[in-house]
Amino acid sequence: MASYATKVKHDIARWREAGLIDDATAGSLSLDVERNAGGQVSFGTVLAMMAAALFSAAILIFVAANWEDFPRLARVGMLFAIILGGYVGGAALKLSGREAAGEAAWIVAAAAFGASIALIAQIYHMSGDEAQAVFVWGAGTALAAAALRSGPLTAGAVLLAGAWMLMRTSSAWWLAGPPLPWLAVAAALYALSFWTRSLLARHLLLLSLYLFVALAYFADESSFAAPLALAAAAALLFAFGRLRPAEAGRLLGLGQELPAQALAGFLAGVGIVQAALVDEPGFVFPTILAFAGIVAALLLEGHDSRALRWFAYAAFAFHLCFLYVVMLGSMMDTAGFFLLAGLSLSALAFLISRFERRIAAAGPANGGSAA
Repeated sequence: MASYATKVKHDIARWREAGLIDDATAGSLSLDVERNAGGQVSFGTVLAMMAAALFSAAILIFVAANWEDFPRLARVGMLFAIILGGYVGGAALKLSGREAAGEAAWIVAAAAFGASIALIAQIYHMSGDEAQAVFVWGAGTALAAAALRSGPLTAGAVLLAGAWMLMRTSSAWWLAGPPLPWLAVAAALYALSFWTRSLLARHLLLLSLYLFVALAYFADESSFAAPLALAAAAALLFAFGRLRPAEAGRLLGLGQELPAQALAGFLAGVGIVQAALVDEPGFVFPTILAFAGIVAALLLEGHDSRALRWFAYAAFAFHLCFLYVVMLGSMMDTAGFFLLAGLSLSALAFLISRFERRIAAAGPANGGSAA
C-alpha cells in the first residue's frame, strides 16, 4: 500500500498544479490517503514491536516458572498492575503522539492478561483445558482491540484464534476436523479489522482460512470438495477484484495485495489436491492447473501489483522444484526432466525479463513504479 499511497499523492499534487483541485481539497485528499493506506513501517516501530514481544515472552515465562516465593495475592496483583499499567500507559503514549510505543504497551498488557488466566487457574485449581484458556485470552484481546481501536491487538487476537483452532483440532494421538465455530470467530474478527483498520489482521485471517480448509480435508480425505471450493472462491475473488476494483476494495479491504492473496488461496486449494494425489497418476492435472493459475494471474494483474509478481515468481519456482521431487521419486527419466526443466527455466527467465522491462518502460508513462 505504500507505493499506491505515493502514486496517489503524486497524482493529487499534479491535479493541484494543473488547477483541477484547490489547495484545501488537495490537503484533505492527501490526509485521507495517509490515514487509510496503512503507512510505511518505520525501523522504530519494528524495534518497539520486537521489544513488546520480548517483554510478553518474559511475562509468560515468569508465570510459567511458578513463583513460589510470592504470596498468591501478590502474584495476581502484579499481573493486574501490568495489565492496567500497559493499557493506561499505552493510551497516554498514543495521546502524546508516540504511536509505536503505545501499541507496544498494549501488546504487553494483552500478554499479561493471558498470563493472569493461566496463573489464576493454577492457583485456584480451576478445571478446563488449555484451548479454552487461549479462547478467553483471544476474546479479551479482541475486546481490547475494539475498545482501543488497535490494529496490532486485532492481529494478536487473530493469531490467538488460530492457535485455538489448532489446539482444538489436534492432540498427541489424533487429528480431528477444525472447529466450525472458528468460522464465526473469523467473521467477527474480519469485521473488527475494519474498525481498527488492520490490513495485517485481514491477511492473517485469510491465511488461517487456508489452514482451516487443509485441516478439514486431511481430517477426512473423502472428498476434494473443500479445497476445490477454496480454489474456486479464490478465482472468483481475483475476478471480482479485477472487474470491480472499487467495490472489492470497499467490501474486502485487502488493498493492492488482493490479487496476491487471491492467488495464494487458489494455490492453497490446488496444493491440497496436489499433496493428496502426489503418488497418483492424476497428480499432473492439479499441477497444470497451478501453473496455469500463476501465469494467468501474472498476465492479468502482474503489471499493477509488484507483490503479485514476486509471489507468482516464488510460487512458480516452488512448484517446479516440487514437480522435480515427485518426478524423481517416481523413477521417471531424470536426464529428460533436467532438460525439460532447463528449457522451462530459460523460457521463464526470458519471459520475466521482458515482462519486467515492459513494466519499467510503462511505469513512468502511467505514473507507476518499476519493479
